[in-house]
Amino acid sequence: MSAAEHHHRIDYLEFNVASIAASKAFYGTAFGWTFQDYGTDYCEFRDGRLKGGFAHGTPQPGGALVVLYSAALEDSLAEVEKAGGRITKPIFTFPGGRRFQFTDPDGYELAAWSTT
Repeated sequence: MSAAEHHHRIDYLEFNVASIAASKAFYGTAFGWTFQDYGTDYCEFRDGRLKGGFAHGTPQPGGALVVLYSAALEDSLAEVEKAGGRITKPIFTFPGGRRFQFTDPDGYELAAWSTT
């Protein structure tokens, strides 16, 4: 699929976990997931179809962070604000690209990311 075909589709899930090692042990043993570490505070998982991540932090039971792909990150941020969303983390860089996080009108937090 092209970047345009991926635009605004769910692309990634992220869990805040107390222990990345414990999460890797659980999901690796239970489901056969594979992992790629990015430093001591982040680990990407692969389930064979979808990628996601374990971020070292305070667990937030009840929901993973849903991450959407964006072909035009600044435009997506503007669209989120125009639609009534609230930016919780402005655009920042990380090893795979750039992203921002936001809440929808009901308070659900999501993120949008781009490779550019």
